[in-house]
Amino acid sequence: MNFALPIDVPKPATPADLIATLEALGLATTRIDHVAVFTVAESKELRGKVPGHHTKNLFLKDKKGKLFLVSALESTRIDLKRLHETLGASGRLSFGSAELLMETLGVTPGSVTAFAVINDRGGRVTMVLDAALMSGERMNFHPLVNTATLGIARDDMLAFLRAVGHEPRIVELPVPPDDGQNG
Repeated sequence: MNFALPIDVPKPATPADLIATLEALGLATTRIDHVAVFTVAESKELRGKVPGHHTKNLFLKDKKGKLFLVSALESTRIDLKRLHETLGASGRLSFGSAELLMETLGVTPGSVTAFAVINDRGGRVTMVLDAALMSGERMNFHPLVNTATLGIARDDMLAFLRAVGHEPRIVELPVPPDDGQNG
């Protein structure tokens, strides 16, 4: 599943390439620059400054090497032991290595974002969106680096994903059982 971008973008795309692509597609974003954040916990300091749903993004692979990029609300608890069943993956999922992440999505750990599918021109990665994330009008993702956040309307994000050849799977992610320790 190869595709052509609306502008000539080298691989891997830079944040400027991403913005240019979004603009060429007529999709509006708002950008907030900030200190590097590597985890959802670190990014919570940005709440109130950036409206919309904040996300967490997981780069996963199954036993046969199939790749998934899962974007969910930052507060979503995901049962990684059962997620493979929801996605139809081969066996339990594990996190993809930093090398595989760079090879397929052109980003480093801490900068994983749904926007990174711009770099997956071979269509190796299945884009998965949490159904709860789709409940809001705006969502926020890193623009390929973790020193900024881009806000984008839900429908514009869907248009972007489709334009770069990644029709998203929208699913209800499995929640871990409440064993009294997941407070």
